[in-house]
Amino acid sequence: MRNYNDVNMKYSKLIFSFILFILINNCASVILKTAITLERSKGSLEIKKIQIENTNIVYSEGGKGEVLILVHGFGGDKDNWTRMTPYLNSKYRIISPDLPGFGDSDRDTSLNYSVSEQVKRLHLFLEKLGIKKFHIAGNSMGGAISAAYSSKYPDEIISLILIDSAGVVSPVKSELTINLENGFNPLLVNDVKDYDRLLNFIFVKKPYIPDIIKEYFAEKAVKNRSFNDKVFQDLRSEKNPVEESLSKIKSPTLIIWGDSDKVIHISSVDIFKKNLINSKVVIMKDCGHSPQIERPEEVATHIKTFLSQR
Repeated sequence: MRNYNDVNMKYSKLIFSFILFILINNCASVILKTAITLERSKGSLEIKKIQIENTNIVYSEGGKGEVLILVHGFGGDKDNWTRMTPYLNSKYRIISPDLPGFGDSDRDTSLNYSVSEQVKRLHLFLEKLGIKKFHIAGNSMGGAISAAYSSKYPDEIISLILIDSAGVVSPVKSELTINLENGFNPLLVNDVKDYDRLLNFIFVKKPYIPDIIKEYFAEKAVKNRSFNDKVFQDLRSEKNPVEESLSKIKSPTLIIWGDSDKVIHISSVDIFKKNLINSKVVIMKDCGHSPQIERPEEVATHIKTFLSQR
């Protein structure tokens, strides 16, 4: 004879587990949104949205003064710059878009996300905002996009800031390049536990992230893995997208690099320095691939000093 008490007990446990799962995930979401809102408020950042070519682009904006466009790297978003913004927004109007395919902007598998295509979209984005003259800074993929933009539209750029920038072939292979040659992409996350490996690959000193929030980020990275892989292949389809056009850049350029970058080898600095006549280099000791996240105040200080001397 069937034991209905056992059935009810098992059913109750399942319901409880499901409710607990929902509560934990909603809790993570609420905590994350609250933390990000507080971080954004420090830089007086507002979140806005516009549409270009049927693509919704979400961006943050705050501060007053000359316009400074901040372009995130692969797998990143507008909030890669949020911790740095409070140190700059008193003198600059800061605009940081989620590039199409990233963050809260639209993802479309039918689009190409190469550097040249993202430059076109960034130009349309800035045109729609009515911005014609500005400073531009980019990290990693965002550096390649910023440099490519500066070479294509040199008269729009007041100054260029490259932070551990992609776009050239480094004389010495990075750990990322060696891994890719062996069939493994360290920038893609396979499961939740794999997220810590990614953080260790990017940073020398990881920024503190509460476990519940880190798990939330990890789950998003796993969920977006397939799409991120598609974007990465689009980026790799353009061989050396920036190096040959660096000589077209007219603006003064600041090159910032973490000396322990595993993604893009520090020897890339020599290529940028050689081809950018009006450039200055800052090497940050014991720092990884995203200095603006790892040491935001220090990076902001280098930027402010550079811009004040131009």
